[in-house]
Amino acid sequence: MPYKIKVSALLRSHTCGELRAEHIGEEVTLGGWVDTHRDHKGVLFIDLRDRYGKTQVVFAPESGQETVSVGRALRSEDVISVTGKVAPRPEDTENPDLATGQIEVRVREVKVLNRSKVPPMKPSAKEQPSEDLRLRYRYLDLRRPEMQKTLILRHRIMKLMRDYFDELGFIDIETPILGRSTPEGARDYLVPSRVQPGTFYALPQSPQLYKQILMIAGYDRYVQIARCFRDEDLRADRQPEFTQLDLEMAFVQADDIMAVIDGLVARMAKQLLGIELALPLPRMTYDEAMERFGHDAPDLRFGMELVDVSDLAKEAEFRVFRDTAEQGGRVRGINAKGAAERYSRKGIDELTNYVTGDFGAKGLAWFKVGDGRRLASPIAKNFSDELLARIAERMDAESGDLLLLVADKWEITCKALNGLRRRLGAELGLYQPGQMHFSWVVEFPMFEYDEEEGGWAAMHHPFTSPRPQDLELLPDQPAKCRAQAYDLVINGFEAGGGTIRIHDQKLQSQVFQLLGIDTETAAERFGFLLDALQFGAPPHGGIALGLDRLVMLFGGLDNIRDCIAFPKTQRATDLMTGAPGEVDKKQLRELGVKISKE
Repeated sequence: MPYKIKVSALLRSHTCGELRAEHIGEEVTLGGWVDTHRDHKGVLFIDLRDRYGKTQVVFAPESGQETVSVGRALRSEDVISVTGKVAPRPEDTENPDLATGQIEVRVREVKVLNRSKVPPMKPSAKEQPSEDLRLRYRYLDLRRPEMQKTLILRHRIMKLMRDYFDELGFIDIETPILGRSTPEGARDYLVPSRVQPGTFYALPQSPQLYKQILMIAGYDRYVQIARCFRDEDLRADRQPEFTQLDLEMAFVQADDIMAVIDGLVARMAKQLLGIELALPLPRMTYDEAMERFGHDAPDLRFGMELVDVSDLAKEAEFRVFRDTAEQGGRVRGINAKGAAERYSRKGIDELTNYVTGDFGAKGLAWFKVGDGRRLASPIAKNFSDELLARIAERMDAESGDLLLLVADKWEITCKALNGLRRRLGAELGLYQPGQMHFSWVVEFPMFEYDEEEGGWAAMHHPFTSPRPQDLELLPDQPAKCRAQAYDLVINGFEAGGGTIRIHDQKLQSQVFQLLGIDTETAAERFGFLLDALQFGAPPHGGIALGLDRLVMLFGGLDNIRDCIAFPKTQRATDLMTGAPGEVDKKQLRELGVKISKE
């Protein structure tokens, strides 16, 4: 039995969510915040709230005139302590929506522990103010039951993770927050050194290099819930500082790591959602995901797969289709089943503006499917009846369907149709609220060509190992080289990503050279890793799962800021504390830092 704290020492005998019918007749002391305040014919009712729930407390004439007077002066968010007897609620006044709804506390004594100013927002209100106001008064926002529920879910997920990996023999090891700046994709947050003027630490984008060193050091199963920092543009599912579950294993292959994460995901689904998952989780290659869904993290809660009609487009009189196909582009589309009546011409124009404005597509072609699978559209006159029939057959068209097609470069068709598919999936209700789908995408390209820099860049990071069968492609055909990489995908979000690492120093140097990292730069920035790889480095690999994103997905939320106690805005500011802010000139002098007005 865990040690039970004497709650009387904390000015309360029970929490506001604890009392039930079996407590009737007991004298109790509760502490909490005034939630609602109702005065009915001389009897005062207050809902007292803490993070455990609400309890109705009653100030009646038998409470005493002075006690009732104090109760009448109470207002929302005042902090009080009440002592009284637990009593059954009068017949027909029970509240089935509350766990404490069968009882009330008849107040004998009340203490005002702290008065509240009139709050700019009420935590119990159904309609909440703007997000900026909520973040400015985050201490009030965090009192909302929805926020408390989310942070409790976050705690449960973290505990579940730690218990799971402890059972599997992983060792939780902390890695440094102040480290060396290394090129890992995003900008580093830099910290100037006072004792080494002109030099800088970098906050970690991930513990990548440290966990590889731990594998070389013999700690074959490492895990950490790690804080990471990336100075990049923000959006709803991204923060400048975030938390990830980070793990690494030695003497393993990709299948071993995915199997460990399969077990974690299955336990999370069972304990948090009551869902039994069939293992192993389904997998598809990167190439298959891009062809079928246009994205490397496809939402598989519904179908609506992309269909390629480029070969048929070459036979059309419609020049946009024919010219695109003949010039090496792609003509691809999706079939929105039964959506022909749902989208008017105005609605289709909105979809067109969406794919052209948000994804750079040149346009959106469409056909509505009538009886006999006949395709109707302003552009239908540019197609023979026979060609229209073949398009209908290729796209599995039936009466009432809406066919939407994009003709453009392959990359543009992927982005536009993936975005369109996700939008239609939500608008047409193709999945149920709370529905979850878990899968893996594997065998990513090792490299992608950076048009701006004019060279190859690592798709994951420079320490990713190629597939053994692709080693011979490295020198001359890097575009064809596939990585031992794997991403966990949940509901169309990348929930985590990992790779098997390079454990051979010569291969690591070869990859650095291919990425334009010369020998001198590699020695300066990664010399400790290259040295360590020459002292008995075992095969190893790992993965990182985004904790904030997992909480968002398992909590059914759509904004990652609601999963973090004190998040930043999209401008990377903390509205509550005012961070980032200016610092004293003395601090800057000590650090040898000057501020440029530019």
